[in-house]
Amino acid sequence: MKISIVTVTYNSASTIRDTLESVLNQTYSNIEYIVVDGKSDDSTINIVQDYEPKFGNRIKWISEPDSGLYDAMNKGIGMATGDIIGIINSDDFYHQTDIISKIVKAFEDNPDAEATMADIRFVKPSNLDKTVRYYSSKKFKPGLFRYGFMPAHPSFFTYKHNFTRYGLYKTDYKIAADYELLIRFLYKMKIKCVYIPIDVMKMRTGGTSQFSLRNTYLLNKEIIRACKENGIYTNLIILYLKYIIKLREFIFTNK
Repeated sequence: MKISIVTVTYNSASTIRDTLESVLNQTYSNIEYIVVDGKSDDSTINIVQDYEPKFGNRIKWISEPDSGLYDAMNKGIGMATGDIIGIINSDDFYHQTDIISKIVKAFEDNPDAEATMADIRFVKPSNLDKTVRYYSSKKFKPGLFRYGFMPAHPSFFTYKHNFTRYGLYKTDYKIAADYELLIRFLYKMKIKCVYIPIDVMKMRTGGTSQFSLRNTYLLNKEIIRACKENGIYTNLIILYLKYIIKLREFIFTNK
């Protein structure tokens, strides 16, 4: 079973080595690694080129202008030749070497599964051993989309044919195209997704949708739109209830 892993980069020189190393060090060998760069003007591509000999023919990359994060993800999916596709951001990394092996085993053990989901850790950029939030997909059910919850998107792996059948990321979303895609796949199309009890990766805090009040408002507006487009009713009052639960996650993680 061939796994394609896609990383989108833009001026990621300060973090991309960790991502590259974490993919390179996976014990599962049948991995195709794809880097889609948005024409960085720092040393990102130089670093990727430095790693090319280490990956051999298992890596390919492009560097060109794009229309944003989700456009770049779609390019990577289009370049993928693997059976299964996963995405890892350029400031995140697999912190164990057997992650992909465990994901492949989950697909092999569940032949009717169309996707897998798992857990992730948010860590301090200044201390990658310090977990500030543990995000588990264990209790996720498609009905929770209405309340603004989704499985951890970076832990989501699915067959490439699902992108062909059900579509790619919608590039007219600024923040929540991953949310919309998961609703479409898991709720509307009802593909079977198996939970794996592992934390797939460490993610540095400070992503596109985190913390800014403006981004939080935009995120929730896009979540409402995503739900509406896929036959789910929600509103801002319902969505803001989730922040109480997120606060509890943060408190219990940092006890």
